[in-house]
Amino acid sequence: MNSSYTVVDLTLPLGPATVMWPGAPAPQADTLVTVAHDGYFARLVHLYEHSGTHVDAPCHFVEGHGTVDKLPLQSLISPAIMIDASGDIAGNPDGALELSTVLKWEEKHGRIPDNSVILLRTGWEDFYSDPEKYGIQKDGMHFPGFGVEASEFLVNERKVVGIGLDTLGIDRGIDTHFPVHSHVTLPHNVWHIENLTNLKSLPPTGALVFIGVLPLVDGSGSPARILAMVPK
Repeated sequence: MNSSYTVVDLTLPLGPATVMWPGAPAPQADTLVTVAHDGYFARLVHLYEHSGTHVDAPCHFVEGHGTVDKLPLQSLISPAIMIDASGDIAGNPDGALELSTVLKWEEKHGRIPDNSVILLRTGWEDFYSDPEKYGIQKDGMHFPGFGVEASEFLVNERKVVGIGLDTLGIDRGIDTHFPVHSHVTLPHNVWHIENLTNLKSLPPTGALVFIGVLPLVDGSGSPARILAMVPK
């Protein structure tokens, strides 16, 4: 076993208790055969494509763009850049990653390499056990996300292949017109990961992230096992 790195699981458990976007069905499983009766055990699993820790493919918001089974394989194993904006967001459910935070990160850690995956820690991974605090509130959705200006910089100037974060959505919950989804990332074939966890266990640089997305034919997205390899 290679002991030069630690594997960090960035994936939430997937089941009936998974926190879903309002109106989307939670994962369900029906037992079809059992060891006692049939000699083996198997279930039929019903999954919304955007369940739990999942990937958004470009076609999710841009008609005619790439489906999840067509994502470039090279991009699914990429250097991970972890930007911890939890201090700047400071618990603000309508906060966003600002360009100033990205530039401050680069001042400290160096230029973000092309073809990286940006993993944004907002601090919301700590609230997952409380769906209301995680973002589903009576007056609408409230959780932090990527700001438009920061996203444009990452896509256009730093040529990232993907972005992800520890909330229900890439755009802030209050951004109901989904400006980043619609106008910045997916039109440029930059995919998303939503509902990440354990980002606090990643260093700012040096990790490699593996995106274990299901190649669902014509899929708009898919649940995925997200693993990070962190050098010791």
